Amino acid sequence: MELYNVVKFLMSKYKGILAADESFPTIKKRLEAVNVESTDKTRNGYRELLFFTKGLEDYVSGIIMFDETLRSKTSNGHLFPQALKEKGIISGIKVDKGLVNLPGTNNEKVTQGLDGLHDRLKEYYSLGARFAKWRAVISIGENTPTQRCIKANAHVLARYASISQKEGLVPIVEPEVLFDGEHNIDQCEKATLDTLSCLFYELYNQDVNIETIILKTNMVTSGKNCPKQADIKEVAQRTIHCFKQVLPPALPGIAFLSGGQSAVLATQHLNEMNASDENLPWELSFSYGRALQEPALNTWKGREDYYIKAQDALFHRAKCNGLARCGEYKLEMEN
Repeated sequence: MELYNVVKFLMSKYKGILAADESFPTIKKRLEAVNVESTDKTRNGYRELLFFTKGLEDYVSGIIMFDETLRSKTSNGHLFPQALKEKGIISGIKVDKGLVNLPGTNNEKVTQGLDGLHDRLKEYYSLGARFAKWRAVISIGENTPTQRCIKANAHVLARYASISQKEGLVPIVEPEVLFDGEHNIDQCEKATLDTLSCLFYELYNQDVNIETIILKTNMVTSGKNCPKQADIKEVAQRTIHCFKQVLPPALPGIAFLSGGQSAVLATQHLNEMNASDENLPWELSFSYGRALQEPALNTWKGREDYYIKAQDALFHRAKCNGLARCGEYKLEMEN
């Protein structure tokens, strides 16, 4: 019953998930981009800035953390998961161990981290996590993605999901067809369709309860460097068309990743899907990282006197996406 309740809460109307699960190299790169040295203190301070933004709980139901963050404390000495629980936000944890080359392919990737996962999840549950996340990546290029890559990642994602449910955590299953490349929207739709088809076949084979997972995946878009970019309406239509072909109605919801889109464009795409007249069986929500954090980070830049302004920037993006989550966002709100 707890898994159902967590899924229901995470997929609440007007709410989405903040992805703040950057690994040490990633958070170092982001902080240094705004001239902030990555230390225990600065990482903790930045995440506290994000997590305890006033009113964030109105538009964010859950936060995905990195191992270090789940164990960290606020400036008042409270563990982040407990302090967030009191604020009305559920804590989640990234549990994969990153990407490695998949043998027999041209540098395609598979995600590692199944070894010891049972024990890690038990500990994460004891620390306050109630959902987990595992990311796989699928690239589009010449002769890719291969079926070997798609099948390998789908199998690992399904095993992770099964283990997570057994240990009492809702699995966020994240197969990401990468935005990078010159591919057109047709190629993205085919790769996404093939990936999701294989994923749900593996989920059923592993006896995963589809009613207590959340799918975190890409929208169907043109590649970042494609000369002809699909417009907002086409992205929404193609994404929904793809989902209708393969996703089971029992799936509670999809929390989209932003995948390198700009903050505003990711919001516009989400809004267009939710504003359509489609009677969809799943909730369409968001689980953005950079598309939520970047305006706040670029405002803050480590300056104490910009702390509140940075939180205002995060709250604005969370509110815009919360409204887009229900098809109520307007571009004029960016002013």
